[in-house]
Amino acid sequence: MNEESMKSNSMTHKQRLLLGSDHAGYSMRMNLYAHLVAEGYEVIVFGGEGPEAVDYPDVVHDLLDEIKPESDRAILLCGSGNGVCMTANHHPGIRAALCWTTELAVLARSHNDAQILCLPARFITMDAALEMVRAFLKTDFEGGRHEGRIRKIERK
Repeated sequence: MNEESMKSNSMTHKQRLLLGSDHAGYSMRMNLYAHLVAEGYEVIVFGGEGPEAVDYPDVVHDLLDEIKPESDRAILLCGSGNGVCMTANHHPGIRAALCWTTELAVLARSHNDAQILCLPARFITMDAALEMVRAFLKTDFEGGRHEGRIRKIERK
């Protein structure tokens, strides 16, 4: 899918996207915000309004209080991505994936039906982050053999 068709697809669907970060991910979060709004997403931002210290668990809990896991997608950033991912995965029904490559972001959606992409802001470039976000948002869950595994994650 090229960039223009992704733009028109996202603008048609007006998908709600939650975007949160601590101070380490602030700059990348704001850059992602600008790109995603320009592509037509409805973006709701969580985290500080500047680079001053913000505790990532507070940001994650606030975001997850607002998420609709069956329809929303979210992007979380912190320095390593680990803290936001660990915090998010403590919430029932949430599957958050820490990704460093586009292939991992695609697999998180297609195989694991992840609702949340966690990014290590201090270890990836803005271009890599944007590529992963776009791939994550356009990828659907494959279902099939993966559905049973998702049920096992949730112990259903």
